[in-house]
Amino acid sequence: MTNRNRAVRVLIVDDSALVRRILSDGMRRDPEIEVVGEASNPYTARDLMVELQPDVITLDVEMPRMDGVTFLKRFMPVMPIPTVVISSLTRQGARISLEALESGAVDVIAKPQLGVVDELPKMTDDINRRIKAAAAVNVAYFKRAGRRDVEAVSSLSETTDKVIAIGASTGGVEALSRIMPAFPANAPGIVIVQHMPGGFTATFAERLNTICKMQVKEAEDGDRILPGRALLAPGGLRHMTVVRSGGQYRVELNEGAAVNYSRPSVDVLFKSVAQMAGRNAAAAILTGMGKDGAEGLLQIRQAGGGTVVQDEATSVVFGMPQVAYKLGGASSIAPLEKIPFLLMRALQ
Repeated sequence: MTNRNRAVRVLIVDDSALVRRILSDGMRRDPEIEVVGEASNPYTARDLMVELQPDVITLDVEMPRMDGVTFLKRFMPVMPIPTVVISSLTRQGARISLEALESGAVDVIAKPQLGVVDELPKMTDDINRRIKAAAAVNVAYFKRAGRRDVEAVSSLSETTDKVIAIGASTGGVEALSRIMPAFPANAPGIVIVQHMPGGFTATFAERLNTICKMQVKEAEDGDRILPGRALLAPGGLRHMTVVRSGGQYRVELNEGAAVNYSRPSVDVLFKSVAQMAGRNAAAAILTGMGKDGAEGLLQIRQAGGGTVVQDEATSVVFGMPQVAYKLGGASSIAPLEKIPFLLMRALQ
């Protein structure tokens, strides 16, 4: 964790001198950020990390000699430093950036594919905000040994007209990858908001689908929420809500302003779940910075639904769960490996 009484010390790692200059100029506009070094490749970066001890690293993934993800996997277990991946948003980049999140990166920012000189400076305020947020993340979590496995959950005898809602942010990619395989093939329909940029959620849904008993897909407008199906909200431009038509639940994707700096927002999803599903819902907030989902979780609990938040010991960032718990939205607080069981039990 960085000392909040001083500026956040940042090391920029990118093979493009132009990108390094734009990022550096943007960060130097913020008095709470100090650029302590720049590196064009992971080998130079490694030496600077040892010498400069930065609070945060910004890391490109597509670099010569060694890609950023391989570098991340090598340094995070021995020198854990909060890392923000700034990557071009290509199909290949989406896959490798997703792997970066699973390997310990705390955030991913989509670098413009075209017009970097004009477009990247427009992102300065958002980049700076996310760098300062990353500085507060305790990434030592990613080298902890002996984490308990998630236990598989037995099937429910009745799954009709039930909805499970899950919200997550920083650390959520890994958390979801651990708990989603625990749900049985006929589990109630699951709706998920994981804070990610547009273009990454389709790849993440595909990856979850290969390891889960349930079908997992990126949600499309009008998709029905069915037993055995999990719908992941697309990252980027739209919020996801649950609507009810007769005895059927469906999702709608709607444009709208960011809520809690997020689009899609956990709060937007959860509030619709509270209104449409009420006591037929169970919801969880997993690891993440900020407060998104806290008000929505409280509304689900007030409507008679079951609610749980991930505990501090197993969270990468105990931000969203803590705010929700303090607000009174959670009927229980539990380690990650117990959450699938608690969600299923709440609907029995």
